[in-house]
Amino acid sequence: MESGAVLGGIRLSCSICPSLHTSRSFNPSLSFPLKLQNQFPLTSHNLLQSASTLTPSATLSNNLSETHELADIDWDNLGFGLQNTDYMYISKCQQGGTFSKGELKPFGNIELNPAAGVLNYGQGLFEGLKAHRKQDGSILLFRPEENAERMKFGAERMCMPSPSTEQFVQAVKDTVLANKRWVPPPGKGSLYIRPLLLGTGAVLGLAPAPEYTFIIYVSPVGNYFKEGLAPINLVVENDLHRATPGGTGGVKTIGNYAAVLKAQSAAKVKGYSDVLYLDCVHNRYLEEVSSCNIFVVKGNIISTPAIKGTILPGITRKSIIDVARRQGFQVEERLVSVDELLDADEVFCTGTAVVLSPVGSVTHLGKRVSYGQGTGTVSQQLYTALTRLQMGLIEDEMNWTVDLK
Repeated sequence: MESGAVLGGIRLSCSICPSLHTSRSFNPSLSFPLKLQNQFPLTSHNLLQSASTLTPSATLSNNLSETHELADIDWDNLGFGLQNTDYMYISKCQQGGTFSKGELKPFGNIELNPAAGVLNYGQGLFEGLKAHRKQDGSILLFRPEENAERMKFGAERMCMPSPSTEQFVQAVKDTVLANKRWVPPPGKGSLYIRPLLLGTGAVLGLAPAPEYTFIIYVSPVGNYFKEGLAPINLVVENDLHRATPGGTGGVKTIGNYAAVLKAQSAAKVKGYSDVLYLDCVHNRYLEEVSSCNIFVVKGNIISTPAIKGTILPGITRKSIIDVARRQGFQVEERLVSVDELLDADEVFCTGTAVVLSPVGSVTHLGKRVSYGQGTGTVSQQLYTALTRLQMGLIEDEMNWTVDLK
């Protein structure tokens, strides 16, 4: 069954997620009840309070009445792949204008004009963040305002309008709560949240698109690397580069990730987990892994490449730096050479998808260097500190989490 809708020039051809037809009947004894009424405005506010006090933010514009409980999937075997959920958020904006109040639509496909700016000229950005379910059933977001600010920064670089920080954060809340039955039980994974900002207006000549669409969809996920917290194996790429000075390596534009697929695919064929890229000027300083930042540990000093426009300013990176300093480590943001990498006590990667992943070995010019046995002490210490905070297992003294309850 399909639900078609027209949103300011984009026709949404939404294939209703099978879960909308196969969910079990409502059981009032379940811990996480939520009912979505026909044409009823859906916001994070009305999920917590009665309709009489409703202050709508996003509208649930479909004709379905659904009861939210935990989805009937195998929570013990989540990988990092797309699981179709129930709803996605959509808001539109004309060039030079502001974004409309968003709508929550059934998750499905969208149709684009073949001349859309994102298809022809790559005018698009994305973000990634996660929601975790606490033991009491409430849901935590981790630093969503940081993702909003990073999208605004990237949008300016790509000549795109962006939603305000307030609209971005509210849209994330609304989308998560509309899909709350897909938030994994405590300790079983997380709900990955993917905001997109796309140039969807038609443009033939090289120019910014005349119209933009802000979309958020979600998917429950497990570990990004199949190794989980077990150490991964990296290979240093010497011929291909991820970014150049003055380019777009420091923003989360879609083209940055297509550029790493060739090297990453070749590395995985050879048995490596991922690729570590070097700077394109000297070919000796670390930049980042395909989708995560890199850290090198030597004694009490943790070093990571400085943010200078060619690597992504990771939010997990920023958080790990703060956590490490609070725990007494000396953290240096600077040029980090391959020689330092090969001489390190420990190496680890950070990112929203991977959280913190220890590196077991690095191969450079055919030489493989291993780092101890299993997960290093520093990696384990920082991983534990950050994930316990993200999951609500310890007090949030940093004021980083947002409790949706």
